[in-house]
Formats: sequence, C-alpha cells, structure tokens
Amino acid sequence: MTGKTLAELKVGERAQFAKTVSESDIYLYAGVTGDFNPAHTNEEYAKKTFFKTRIAHGMLTAGFISTVMANHLPGPGTIYLSQSVSFLAPVRIGDTVTAVAEVAELDPERNRVRMKTYCLNQDGIKVLDGEAIVSPPKAPKK
Repeated sequence: MTGKTLAELKVGERAQFAKTVSESDIYLYAGVTGDFNPAHTNEEYAKKTFFKTRIAHGMLTAGFISTVMANHLPGPGTIYLSQSVSFLAPVRIGDTVTAVAEVAELDPERNRVRMKTYCLNQDGIKVLDGEAIVSPPKAPKK
C-alpha cells in the first residue's frame, strides 16, 4: 500500500486522526523517550503547577500529526522533512486530541508538500499549531 503521490494531492485536501490520551500513553512515552518530567508523571508535583494536574508531553501530541502523514495524507511512503510546532494549550489525561493535516502548497520540482498542521481537543480548542514539509511517495516505475 502506498500513499498519494504529489500528482494525486490537491491544495485544501485534509485528513485527521483522533486519540484519547491515557495515563498509559504518558508513561509509555516517558519510557521510550526518557522524559520523566514530573509535570507529566507526578501528580503531587503537577498539582503545584499552573496546570494543577499532569499534562501530556507536547511531543506526544505532535506525534499524532505524524500518524496523519504516515497513514492518511499523503500516506504510506511519505518522508517527513520538517515540522514547526507551537504548543497553545495543555493536553490532559482523558482529553481526545484530533490531529489535522491539510495540503497548503505543492512543489512539483522538488516533490515537496507544505502541510498546515494542528491539533484540537474535544472542546474544539486548538492545542497545537504548526506546519510540515513532507516528500510524498513517488509513483511506481512502469
């Protein structure tokens, strides 16, 4: 299975992926990355922060954008080249995050796609905003 080639993509086309963030997700992410910041892993510590509870790692949330790119748009075979990201609001345990990627610009000469990327929580609040550059899969040789 291969994703869409540059010729198959259209500006404005979008795809999304939604996931409810669990406590397990946070601990698994911490274990894989080594990021055991107590703001994510220690409720007593987190109660004293301005969030008043543990929050998900920002990069865990940003990783959901990668899921959209790899599995949906452009899809399998896509190479992620860059991602800018701004974290706008916290993601808490139990929040459902919807990651969205939208084709913003096509560059046929370089086989590049500029994507608008963002994540919303279950209340429609934008928790992350950014932009990605990807290289979609090339058409199979005939």
